[in-house]
Amino acid sequence: MKAVLKFYKQHPGIFNFLKLLFFLYLFFFSLELMGASLKMFGKGVAENLIQTTTNPLVGLFIGILATSIIQSSSSTTSIVVGLVAGGVLNVSNAIPIIMGANIGTSVTNLLVSLPQIRRNIEFQRSFSAAIVHDFFNVLSVLVLFPLQYFTNFLGHAAAFLGKQFQHIGGLNFLSPVKAITKPAVDALRTLIGDTAWILLVLALFCLLFSLAQMVKSLKVLVVAKAEVWFDRYLFKTALRAFFVGLLLTAIVQSSSITTSLAVPIAGAGLLTITQIFPYTLGANIGTTVTAILAALVTGNLSAVIVAFSHLLFNISGMMIWWPLKFVPITMAQKFSQFATRKKWVPIVYILIVFFLIPVVLILLFR
Repeated sequence: MKAVLKFYKQHPGIFNFLKLLFFLYLFFFSLELMGASLKMFGKGVAENLIQTTTNPLVGLFIGILATSIIQSSSSTTSIVVGLVAGGVLNVSNAIPIIMGANIGTSVTNLLVSLPQIRRNIEFQRSFSAAIVHDFFNVLSVLVLFPLQYFTNFLGHAAAFLGKQFQHIGGLNFLSPVKAITKPAVDALRTLIGDTAWILLVLALFCLLFSLAQMVKSLKVLVVAKAEVWFDRYLFKTALRAFFVGLLLTAIVQSSSITTSLAVPIAGAGLLTITQIFPYTLGANIGTTVTAILAALVTGNLSAVIVAFSHLLFNISGMMIWWPLKFVPITMAQKFSQFATRKKWVPIVYILIVFFLIPVVLILLFR
């Protein structure tokens, strides 16, 4: 024990790195557990909502609500692809749902930023890093939804790509995050049972605890020049940050995980919102891989068209807002400053944007 303590005093960075890895695993575990518990609550509801879509505007808000409920745009888009392949949903109604799913998936980032709400500086940094993803998606929808509604440009472009790739076949990738966390989640579900609310409470506790510890470890590692490592390698240029987000999300098959991971890193001061913005754009592109692979497996042309429309939507939004990045970044910075002063604002924003508005408009326009 004395030897261990002596080694710790001599090499605190190693212990803090191991501590960070442990709490990073706990963070991933909490997200997987939260997703599993929320799917118990709402997956059936989401599927029923999606199946009854008849109006493109309603479809947009169904995509937001369904994804906010099940906390996964990959799950929403995979459900949509499956319903299109089965003939339950047509392409023109499916594309707005995909757009809405892009907005809905950013609720996870915002929830991850809330545990730091009592620490003003950390919260302002983490909340701005979280909400810039949301603002980018909302701005993309504001520009592209009317264009899609009147011209169906995504449908036409995706149909061309779909015909080229329809018979290429798909692959089933195993997400490494799921591979290391799902056994623990399954074991916990076996031990406790499929009681959704208990699993959700445990997930939130693990999330809060792991985030607090991750931030502490990251602060120590900043002193140990981890910030230089981030700047020099992963996020040295915007293009490099973009590809880090794209590749990481394609591997783990969840933009919620990769973008949420950046939130505590930003809170600890390792990354700026300017560095995180292209990373989130890459994550938006990377998350389309899951639905494309699912569609290619079906070989159904309509399903492949829907999957490619998701990719094309994200590329179109990126082409518009990356050159104009000062718009979503400035919006995020100003709003996070306001939210830091008025602590009730983030919670009200989440409830109104992701749940109240979609529910009201779905009931109003259906």
